[in-house]
Amino acid sequence: MPESTPNLRDIGGMSGLDGRPVAPHRVLRSAVPRAKDIPPAGITWPPSLVIDLRSAAEAEPIHPLAQAGVRVVNLPLLSALRPGAPAQDLHGLYLLLLDQASMYLVELVREVGLAQGSSLIHCAAGKDRTGVSVALLLRLVGVSREDILADYLLTSHAEQDIIARLKKSSGHRHRQTLPASFFDVSAEAIHGVLDVWDGHERGVEGWFQDIGGTPAHIDQLRRTLLV
Repeated sequence: MPESTPNLRDIGGMSGLDGRPVAPHRVLRSAVPRAKDIPPAGITWPPSLVIDLRSAAEAEPIHPLAQAGVRVVNLPLLSALRPGAPAQDLHGLYLLLLDQASMYLVELVREVGLAQGSSLIHCAAGKDRTGVSVALLLRLVGVSREDILADYLLTSHAEQDIIARLKKSSGHRHRQTLPASFFDVSAEAIHGVLDVWDGHERGVEGWFQDIGGTPAHIDQLRRTLLV
């Protein structure tokens, strides 16, 4: 039977810079999709662009949505982590992503900013790599910490659907070796990310430029995402 993509939602509607809302139908986030998934009402499908954050060991040789003519960009955040720097918990993992996968985060912002239609950002569960990536997009366009946290925590409502989907995925065996705490939806972990950005002397814009992003990337993202 056709299924819905777990943890799929549109991040539009939140208030950004100068009270301007994030445009609907521009950025979606989810767990790993399948070609025959049926989207819920109000979701633009298929997206024009898919940003797949999974590593090669998790992903299919051909992305499930590529056959629908969707452009797929792979930005494997965890593959950028250096050996010998294991995270003990989600808080540590998220900080490692900021430190060691920053080149992919710059590319993510660039791709979403230039996308002509809707962009789907996903990893396996749509929680950790997707959570950090979406938080960066939202913070760069001026969405508040409170709204970013609220969006991140919505993943907890999709837990059973995510688990069912992961059991069917090629990367499930690898995930079985992870500590149980890595499957949590951790407010502490996403707060740690926001603390890094907000603690920078020039805010998230300064942090983003320090990792290789440019003011042009930020301006283009805001033109694309804000109404």
